[in-house]
Amino acid sequence: MSYVDYFMRSTLVLNFCRIASMNSDPETKNHEAESVGLREDFPVPTYDDWKKAAEALLKGASFEKKLQSRTYEGIELRPIYNPEDTEGLPHLGEMPGFGHFSRGYRANGYRATPWQVSQELPCSTPEEFNRVALSELERGVSELNILVDLATQTGRDPDDARIGEVGSCGVSLATLADVEKAFKGINLPMISIYLRTGSSAVPVTALLLAYARKRGIDYGAIRGCIEIDPLGTLAWKGDLPVSLDLSYRDMAALTRFAEERAPDLQTIAVQGHSYHDGGATAVQELACVIATGAAYVREMLKRGVSIETIGTRMRFSLSIGSNFFMEVAKLRAVRVLWSQVIESFGGSEKAGRMHLHSRTSLLNKTLHDPFVNLLRSTTEAFSAVVGGTDGMHIGPYDESLRVPDSFSRRIARNTHLILGEECNLSQVTDPAGGSWYVEWLTDQVARKAWFEFQEIERGGGMAEALKAGRPQEMIAKTAARRLESVARRRDVIVGTNMYANPGEEAMDQTLPDFTAIQRTRSREVENYRTSGWTETHASVMSKLNVLLESEPSHALDAAVEAVLGGATIGEISRTITVGDGDHPSAPRIRTHRLSEGYERLRDLCASSKQDTGHAPLIFQANIGPSRAYRLRADWTTGFFQTGGFEVRADVDFEKPEEAVEAAASSGARIVVITSTDDRYAEVIPTLVPALKRTIDRAIVMVAGSPGDHEEEWGRIGVDDYVNIKVNNQGMLEDLLSKLGVLS
Repeated sequence: MSYVDYFMRSTLVLNFCRIASMNSDPETKNHEAESVGLREDFPVPTYDDWKKAAEALLKGASFEKKLQSRTYEGIELRPIYNPEDTEGLPHLGEMPGFGHFSRGYRANGYRATPWQVSQELPCSTPEEFNRVALSELERGVSELNILVDLATQTGRDPDDARIGEVGSCGVSLATLADVEKAFKGINLPMISIYLRTGSSAVPVTALLLAYARKRGIDYGAIRGCIEIDPLGTLAWKGDLPVSLDLSYRDMAALTRFAEERAPDLQTIAVQGHSYHDGGATAVQELACVIATGAAYVREMLKRGVSIETIGTRMRFSLSIGSNFFMEVAKLRAVRVLWSQVIESFGGSEKAGRMHLHSRTSLLNKTLHDPFVNLLRSTTEAFSAVVGGTDGMHIGPYDESLRVPDSFSRRIARNTHLILGEECNLSQVTDPAGGSWYVEWLTDQVARKAWFEFQEIERGGGMAEALKAGRPQEMIAKTAARRLESVARRRDVIVGTNMYANPGEEAMDQTLPDFTAIQRTRSREVENYRTSGWTETHASVMSKLNVLLESEPSHALDAAVEAVLGGATIGEISRTITVGDGDHPSAPRIRTHRLSEGYERLRDLCASSKQDTGHAPLIFQANIGPSRAYRLRADWTTGFFQTGGFEVRADVDFEKPEEAVEAAASSGARIVVITSTDDRYAEVIPTLVPALKRTIDRAIVMVAGSPGDHEEEWGRIGVDDYVNIKVNNQGMLEDLLSKLGVLS
């Protein structure tokens, strides 16, 4: 009996049993099942039985090559999994809310507490931020994800910042007046905030707390996270504007403040975004994240913060890629790993509960055909929810090419609502739990990440590893493998290296005028600053001196007083960094998008079109009716369209001389001959020399593999071959170089 026959017969019997069970009372069900004799007639097949049936259907093809695959993480994936694959897994018997939290730390999942709709708000000015924030809060956002600009991240006032920093990557905040404008009409105690402070945690927090004091808001009503992640910033930027010791001192001060006065505020952040967007595998990302978290635990313990306080004040943030099951397993595995770390430091089960924020990946997003990004982000968000994220930013489809507009923000925001309220994912708890594949994969990711984490620890910890460049080198190698797979189209990016849209109109990529924003913001801060106002200026200087002389534990209160007195973020930053030690540096992780190489080719072809009236031309000489080789013809056309070439392939030629005449009149230097393998042997010996004689500096290619004819066809003028083994991006770059488009 074939596997297909076996499957069909089993299905018929199962359907018969279902019908029979609906018409029988419970007392007779077991008796009837036994009388049918299912176990005797239909024994449960083993994995070996299934494999033999599969190999028979493969008709000699390799089972391993056809049905097994190896991930970038080095995990061998099989086509089917069984209960035996999960035997002995340490986390398997745990329930949601217990144990090592692979299934999340809430027993009822999202039913009582949905994930936070935490959309990043990339606004440049306080006024713009306020307008967008009010609109987003009215339409479903439950956490204000506040990015501050590059100047604020480094503690610089707008008139002291470098060109391009003010308003770039976030909102410019320098004074108490700025915060008042940003939060005008927003009921701060009613929402969660995620304040992304960069290296300016104390100054930015002082602005927030001064605003709360002035508005009469109790500090205890502030909830969310003040992000301070010095090692994450070091990996992303390659340097810090302050020493690691000062960063840890600030982290400890904020953590003590939260423990004593703001119980719902997290103050220790660990991000994996730069590692993911640099090309890291899920295993590498988790190893770096866990090592960073362990480093922060040690530094806080040194400064007298208890492990229980540390554990409950941490927020982790990971990027979510498009490998659905791998990302689900990654989120489940990271909770297991972190609970083990906290346990090893003597923390309780409660301290080991990881608060996990997610954002959709930037690594796989594209500038061309950007609406496909919407689909990518949706599947990534789905995997984050299935994996048990506690909050999430879903990237608007245009976030890689411009500041997202109201439409793209609305689509991204509503994706949360559709997943939660239409798909009812907010009504289920750990939907992946019990899947043999997911449970097995969770264990594989956790084990491999734990091994890599231990390697980092043996080398002195995450700070030393970053300074030495070890994670950067490891991730760069993975990124190179990913880029090679994209170039060879083993990894598909829809709309970029496969299925490119030649008629696509470019989307507006206009960015804000950051120079104009800096001029405006500089004037505003200069007008706010107290220079020339003798009495007020003296008061501010007095408060800054108090801040300068304060013990670290009192520095935050002193900074708040200085803000209330009129000090700017730059003045506070300069004061608290007086006498600071050496600022660390490290090789920067190069974050990128996988589509950048193709986008460069497309842009070059678009520029050539503006200059000449058409993109670089490819003449596709279809010999014989193309319906006989339609797949090859269409595949060949698409091969060149991914680079932005204009492919002329709409005519079939029965006679080779007709193809030569048409190719010559097209103006194309590049001709690709397309036909059946049988026809090639007939026409190539005459067609190729004719093309070479007729077209000046002709580049003649053949679609397919030459087989035994490579040497012969090379002698008569065939320059190259187009087939699935070719490096697509590399060949297109070479052709553009030969045409003089790429220098």
